[in-house]
Amino acid sequence: MEITEKALFDALSKVIEPDLKKDIVELDLVKDVTIDERTITVIVEVSNPAMHSRKRMEEAVKFQLKQAFGDDVKVKVSVRPISGERGGLRKVLPFVKHVVAVASGKGGVGKSTITANLAAGLAQRGLKVGLVDADIYGPSMPLMFDVQKERPRVKQLDGKNVIVPVESYGVQLLSIGFFADPSQAIAWRGPMASKALDQLFKDADWGELDIMLVDMPPGTGDIHLQLVQAVPLSGAIIVSTPQPVALIDARKGVSLFQMDALKVPVLGIVENMSWFATEEALKGRRLQDIPEGERQYIFGKHGAKALAEELNVACMAEVPLVQSIREAADVGRPAILQGDTPAAQAFQPMLDAMERILAGLGDGPKKTVDPAHEMLVK
Repeated sequence: MEITEKALFDALSKVIEPDLKKDIVELDLVKDVTIDERTITVIVEVSNPAMHSRKRMEEAVKFQLKQAFGDDVKVKVSVRPISGERGGLRKVLPFVKHVVAVASGKGGVGKSTITANLAAGLAQRGLKVGLVDADIYGPSMPLMFDVQKERPRVKQLDGKNVIVPVESYGVQLLSIGFFADPSQAIAWRGPMASKALDQLFKDADWGELDIMLVDMPPGTGDIHLQLVQAVPLSGAIIVSTPQPVALIDARKGVSLFQMDALKVPVLGIVENMSWFATEEALKGRRLQDIPEGERQYIFGKHGAKALAEELNVACMAEVPLVQSIREAADVGRPAILQGDTPAAQAFQPMLDAMERILAGLGDGPKKTVDPAHEMLVK
């Protein structure tokens, strides 16, 4: 079949934008088309900026064009997020610049503590921050932010009821823990848990945010897959201790996000409980001034840092095991808010790294992305 512009657009009109439920031609998401004999080059925009979403759009475009013109046709597709003001067309979290998952391969490595302090610290530095506690079976953010007795209110927005997140320490917060009795086990099967999580993202009034952090459940199960496919992730952070047993699962966590079906960038690894010093040894001293001889490497030494180097991802920070960090979590005030104390100092390198990462990610889905850069990212 001869490749004409009309025939090409007819073929592309069979590609549906999954979030907006209309074809990409009707939505004017086909931004550029070049025909050079049997080679077609297409630039397409998509509402969900996540890597897996762009990959699926690329595959759909290639499939329809080869269906129309034959398997011998060469198709080059560049997929980018909807640019300019039209970026607001994205239905899921349209005014959130970046959604970052914080995950771990196993429980007990301090993932929620890291997430809480990252959220509170970024808010302290002036960013608009949201936090979703997606740890279905062990939600801890209501305790860590001292809002256990709070309940999100409901309001009308555009003719429908939406949930209003609870605010604490400048962070907009929603958690499954707000909707369940703290003393009762949450015995939900996968589909029910996924549906509940879906509501925290899609049926809530998050407003404009610079970043939303998602405290993921431990492991690599179906909830992770459903969540990653439903929410436009800019990337993921993996938390691990230096212990070899934890590193095995951290490696699996990285592999999950790097699966071909997901392709979510791993922004970095945080090594938690990196080393220990007594409160007495820390008194009146800065963390960086603690000599090597006074540091106890209870869970091993630099294990997560070595894993990050092996996998060619950033080691964002090595956070020491400090008693007052645990105490701060238990009383509902993240340690990062304690001023210039060892507990607060422990998280500063992680916050510095996160700010550098955000600067590299740019302005999120509303920013015009150069097609050549998009091809490199893939």
